[in-house]
Amino acid sequence: MTGPRIRRAAASAAALALTLGPAVPAHADGTPAPGAGSGAAPATGTGRTVIGDGHIDMGPRFDHGTWTVQIRDDTTRPATWRDTSDVVLQVKDTARIEVPDSEEFGFLGDPGDAVWLLPQVQQDGVLWPGWNSQEPQVAANVEREVTWRLTGVEGPGDFVLFLNGSFGTPKVLFDSTKEFPQETGIEANSHVHGNWAFTAPGTYLLDVRMSAVTKDGRSHDSRRTLQFSVGPQPPRKAFAARPPEDRETGAEPKAAGSSAPLWWWGIGAAAVTAGLAIGLVRRTRRPTD
Repeated sequence: MTGPRIRRAAASAAALALTLGPAVPAHADGTPAPGAGSGAAPATGTGRTVIGDGHIDMGPRFDHGTWTVQIRDDTTRPATWRDTSDVVLQVKDTARIEVPDSEEFGFLGDPGDAVWLLPQVQQDGVLWPGWNSQEPQVAANVEREVTWRLTGVEGPGDFVLFLNGSFGTPKVLFDSTKEFPQETGIEANSHVHGNWAFTAPGTYLLDVRMSAVTKDGRSHDSRRTLQFSVGPQPPRKAFAARPPEDRETGAEPKAAGSSAPLWWWGIGAAAVTAGLAIGLVRRTRRPTD
């Protein structure tokens, strides 16, 4: 291996090690978690917006009594709940890393391949998305947990959402190369961050469904679509990827690209501290028929 290639491989490995830090079960920068102790409920925003930096969460909310999946935008003061159809989540090129020329990173792809990674540890200049079940009415009324399903993915590459597991073993929650739907559970009144990985630039549409039973025995269900713009394209291009009525109902599309599955593992301190987030995500089941 030549000197420049060694330096590039070392730089890529170092960048990957920094991004795959321990799981984060709480807000950064002093923003209170969106639970019962966070004061008045944030307002619902209007108008389209692109968010490419700072903290956001996706999760269920009782909006004027109606169960719906929305995005909590913590880049505003106070925080703002937004409809998923009004938001493009931008994965900037600053989130791009190269697969190093090292055998231990072979599961990422071929050496030099690009991966766009939104890490579970906050980094300046990169979007920090998480998910929570802490909206006050949700936290107070949901019985045990929220069921989160990924029902389909459209995009030019593959998508994987994973947690840094104990002893360096990853816990993959969603993988677009696998059969849909895929399912995991979110414990009531919890807040988790993970690693969101995309293998090619372009627009990705993630169809999600969140359901729960409240303590009064009533069932609640909402389907929405998360819109991601990955890489150098104008991020607002993602708004035109699917008609608004389909984004709201979470119509089930074809799977994403056909490249090989990604298998990930945590690095360094992640092996020690990730157990907390693994506990908050109580179960991941195989795809259902």
